[in-house]
Amino acid sequence: MIDVQRLRVLRAVAEHGSFNKAAAALLLTPSAVSQHVAVLERSLGAQVVARSTRGVTLTQAGRIMVQAAESVTAELAHAQQQVDRLGTGRTQLTVATFTSGGRLLLPGALARLTAAHPDTVLHVREGEPEASLPLVRQGAVDLALAYHFDGPLPGQVSQNSSMRWTALLKDPLRVVLPEGHRLAGRAALDIAELATEPWVLGCLKTEAYLRRYAERAGFKPEMRGTTTDYFFARSLVAAGMGISLIPSIALAPEVPGVRIVPIKEPGPTRHIGVATISRRRDHPQLATLINALQEQAAAVDGT
Repeated sequence: MIDVQRLRVLRAVAEHGSFNKAAAALLLTPSAVSQHVAVLERSLGAQVVARSTRGVTLTQAGRIMVQAAESVTAELAHAQQQVDRLGTGRTQLTVATFTSGGRLLLPGALARLTAAHPDTVLHVREGEPEASLPLVRQGAVDLALAYHFDGPLPGQVSQNSSMRWTALLKDPLRVVLPEGHRLAGRAALDIAELATEPWVLGCLKTEAYLRRYAERAGFKPEMRGTTTDYFFARSLVAAGMGISLIPSIALAPEVPGVRIVPIKEPGPTRHIGVATISRRRDHPQLATLINALQEQAAAVDGT
């Protein structure tokens, strides 16, 4: 019989990349973590981690067991929810979301959910996809409203067959210019036309994304500022600090003194969707929420 606690320890080792860091996260000693892993290896008859001076990496057997650990954790969390419902008669539903997507899509969808299932107790957690997607996999949240840029699905989804991604909306990025800028009147811009412009961005991931697109266009963007707020970034553009690259759904509310110009196709795009555990998608509350989010996204896409 495989011990659940040892699976939990292995998952922490995989997440943190070392016994010491896993021990700190679990409030154990490094020696205790090492012993848990060693006993797990003996019970399996296979090595689950490869040890080196640079830390530890999972073996193929280790990756299998970590995936099993995540499934077990998610199932235990789901079982706890069911037990709680026996006592209260109410279903708990936890949703994670990134800020701009949550502001645009989530309120209307949650209103529809509570109208259809008034006994549902809702919890909302804000977080970027790299934080929220692991929580879905672990069973800590039931649904994550998330995004990824051009390319494959987020790694947490694509590498885990127990998770399912439902696409909702394409969210093209737009160039934001000061109102009096020489290019402000254009119907659309090629990103290469912005090679000499200074930039002010509202997200660190957008900066990395811009650098990739700029490299393809043959230039290196000059960064004048990076914030964690798209509204603030647009305010800096209005003040003349530079130009910005901002997802369409993050362009509300309006900021005076700026102009928004599309990028010529194929331009940079965010892809918004929801991640859930596959076998729970038919849960009545989750199904209602996913349908409501799809309708909200269709309405936004239509405008």
